[in-house]
Amino acid sequence: MNPWLPKSAIALRSYNLQLLISDLIAGITVGLVALPLAMAFAISSGMSPQSGIYTAMIAGFLISALGGSMTQIGGPTGAFVVVVASIVLKYGVTGLYTCTLMAGIILVVLGVTGLGMAVKYIPRPVVVGFTNGIALLIASTQIKDFFGLNIAHVPGDFIGRMVSLSEHWTTFTPAASIVAFGTVLLILIWPKVSKRIPGTIAALFFGTILVAITKMHVETIGSRFGGIPRGLPKFSVPAVDWHHIPVLIAPAVTVAMLGAIESLLSAVVSDRMSGDKHNPSVELVAQGIANIASPLFGGLPATGAIARTATNIRSGAKTPVSGMIHALTLLGVLLFAAPLAGYIPLCVLAGILMIVAYNMGEWKEIPHLIKLPKSEAGVWFVTFLLTVFADLTVAVEIGMILAALLFIRRVTDTTTITRVTDEEVEDSRVHILQDKDIPSYAVVFRIHGPFLFGATEKILEITDNISSLPPVVILRLRNMTAIDGTGLLALEDLAEMLRSTNRTLIICGMRDQPGGLMKQVAFEQHVGVQNICHNVSEALKRAAEVQGAILN
Repeated sequence: MNPWLPKSAIALRSYNLQLLISDLIAGITVGLVALPLAMAFAISSGMSPQSGIYTAMIAGFLISALGGSMTQIGGPTGAFVVVVASIVLKYGVTGLYTCTLMAGIILVVLGVTGLGMAVKYIPRPVVVGFTNGIALLIASTQIKDFFGLNIAHVPGDFIGRMVSLSEHWTTFTPAASIVAFGTVLLILIWPKVSKRIPGTIAALFFGTILVAITKMHVETIGSRFGGIPRGLPKFSVPAVDWHHIPVLIAPAVTVAMLGAIESLLSAVVSDRMSGDKHNPSVELVAQGIANIASPLFGGLPATGAIARTATNIRSGAKTPVSGMIHALTLLGVLLFAAPLAGYIPLCVLAGILMIVAYNMGEWKEIPHLIKLPKSEAGVWFVTFLLTVFADLTVAVEIGMILAALLFIRRVTDTTTITRVTDEEVEDSRVHILQDKDIPSYAVVFRIHGPFLFGATEKILEITDNISSLPPVVILRLRNMTAIDGTGLLALEDLAEMLRSTNRTLIICGMRDQPGGLMKQVAFEQHVGVQNICHNVSEALKRAAEVQGAILN
């Protein structure tokens, strides 16, 4: 099979009416979910609300039609809000279009050459650091509309923004605040009411109806932007200012790298939920083409959207056709219901984005990161601070430099020279495999060398074949010389994945550094204390106990 074939072409070979019905329901559902998010992301980025819809429609269709994932949904995301707002502030809308075109070309090159897989070398503390920072920045941009504050111009930097908000705190609008808090509350409790209809759709509908009926004095899309123009977006090649090209290279690379990271993370989530396996090179090429096309129709940068992808799958999506239907749903809104969008209150969109900011922040990772060695926790904290108070590009650059230096030190620490003694030879007998029988109900995998960020993808040797594995999986770490937070996360994910398929993971033979770090972060809670063994001999005995419990 052609490795460059999009998943849509593969899916259509055996497409039928049953698949179409599933994709139709999912596509319409996620299209309605995407509507308020697309507008909210565009407004937060300093653009008109329709530019977000154009992005979700044009880029979303191309990502699904040409991409390497069966159920990925593409469009504007929160990760781009801070970067886009900064570019618009410094270089205007034309500068943003030029930057997006450049980022699209970079993504195509990354996909064609296979260099896009280099994003796996970005360590977890750096990713979590700038994700936390972006989430905080997004939330801070929504405070004005959330409380209906009367501020003519909100500063672009975090400190200036917070100072301005505090100075105008007394101008808050009670009606806007009540509606915004109601929006958040409704989204939180809605899953108890209905699991089929997403909470964002319910909040958008009921919030808009409430404001329209009661005639509350709150800002709407119509009052601030004059509504959403009906009809198709116009094709226009942006006028490129060649003097800006050199200074736009850095933000274009940032947009491209964010797009690559976000889309591949989203594709991995899609794989886990749907049981498919995405093609990363094809996916990045599709993302690149989508980002080249988006600014030609007045759109923003686009990438894979994790939350919308998850909604798509939960709604029954089976193939990329659902993503294309999601784009066509937005087209239908533009053609037939655009005037109604003018009634949407901005405080409702602010409430929705507050939930988005919280969900994308990965806050649950922070307690785990704090338990890591101070050096790794420091990388996360520095990246977080620089994202919030400096610039995302600077944050990623500094974070990567610190992570690289940490990597060099950790690899250097694994090099040792020791004298072989008779006692050491005798002690090592319990670790060797040559004189031991591995029963049919167990399999042994071993990790050789440092298991640090960049190497964790090799765990796919286990996860890709998980359905064919026996009930017990033994992971021998005798020759794993070092591990970091990213490696630990990979092992935690492996343990959870095996548990979800009713298999047991047994860890054995950890050396001092990996064993100490695992104890420090309480790794045993993921596998059970009884499944952490000193050597492979103990591990095989434990495997026999597990098998006996299964048979009984």
